[in-house]
Amino acid sequence: MTDNKGLRKTLTPFMLWGLGVGYVISGMYFGWNLGLEKGGTGGMAIATIGVAIMYVTFTFSYTELACAIPKAGGVFDYANRAMGKNIGFIAGIAQIVEFILAPPAIAFAIGAYFNAFFPQVPILTSAIVIYFIFTGLNIYGIKAAASFEVIVTVLAVGELLLFSGLALPKLEVANLTHNSFPNGWGGVFAAIPFAIWFFLGIEGLANVAEETKNPQRDLSKGFGWAIFTLVVLCVLVFIAATGIAGWEAIVYKNGVSGETSDSPLPLALAKITGSNHLMYHLLITVGLFGLVASFHGLILAAGRSTYEMGRAHHIPSFLGKISPSFQTPANALFGNMIIGIFALLSGKTSEIIVISVFGALTLYSIAMVSILLLRKNEPELDRPFRMPFYPLFPIISLIIAVISIVSMLIFNFKLGLIYFSILTITFLLYRTFKSSAS
Repeated sequence: MTDNKGLRKTLTPFMLWGLGVGYVISGMYFGWNLGLEKGGTGGMAIATIGVAIMYVTFTFSYTELACAIPKAGGVFDYANRAMGKNIGFIAGIAQIVEFILAPPAIAFAIGAYFNAFFPQVPILTSAIVIYFIFTGLNIYGIKAAASFEVIVTVLAVGELLLFSGLALPKLEVANLTHNSFPNGWGGVFAAIPFAIWFFLGIEGLANVAEETKNPQRDLSKGFGWAIFTLVVLCVLVFIAATGIAGWEAIVYKNGVSGETSDSPLPLALAKITGSNHLMYHLLITVGLFGLVASFHGLILAAGRSTYEMGRAHHIPSFLGKISPSFQTPANALFGNMIIGIFALLSGKTSEIIVISVFGALTLYSIAMVSILLLRKNEPELDRPFRMPFYPLFPIISLIIAVISIVSMLIFNFKLGLIYFSILTITFLLYRTFKSSAS
């Protein structure tokens, strides 16, 4: 692999919308319902509203950075410019942790879907096979990868709208208010990681800036329409699913207590149609597209993040080379796949999700500080898109992100320790090798 003319520019605003929604949409299909066990309908709703505010303000702020500095490294490049190479490195590692560790959890869910239809195929086998398939698609080319992403995203969005259309007429307000605040305010903070899962990954749009035809203009459209779509879907899915039979019915497999489920929408729909209805089977089948969209999209974003860190020689430089045949970051994509498969083999999917969320919140915090510093120190920087309500938006996003990190540390201290150990060890290695090189 050699570094050549750079990444190929092929992405349009519609493709960017497909990528932005696709990165995230699996969070509507599974995982978020586990926050209901922590906070009930009320506690999870409060956590979700707070997180949604964080993501809306973050998206407007991050769009300004992405349009002003359209580089594949995303927050790594923004922090590098605003606060220097040390903080830039930490931001880059946090971004890599988020983007590399989220896909294994989704791959495991996809494997479980296949196992439901083909019990003779082990879950891990399916998960590893799809890792190879979608890494290969991303190596082949960004246009093919993005086109596929748009198709599966449209199908997944359509399926969520269909579910909402079937469920909302059957909604009962009493189901939304029943046992809605079982663990008080402690439940609100415990539910935060699961509320974040609703939106995790939209920032990956910034990492395809170098492959966008007109990044200074088109990224703002992609980000804007994506966050609007996701907020609408989040509200619809949350109300429709919990309003059918109460939150317990979409958290526990038996609807009361005990073993939790990663399939809230099929559980809700089964209350309306039964488990043998055409619409029920359609939801399960098409629901797979939502998982595939996020899995594939995050692989794409992770490849660009790792590539940019390699290109800057902050991690092994061979990861920063572009394939001369396909003009894609093939080495980075392949390296990420190896790490992802090892994470899969650990079997710790829920723990992997939490560590990924720690990475995301670190990314958000550093990005918001970067925009405040760049506005102050580089007022002349060309900003094709300027966020509204500055400095209110980045400050709100930063405050909610910091509160979320503290809350997650309280409820997930061991996993937080693992995450911050990863940051510390990689930073010490970076400083050691940089010092010896100079």
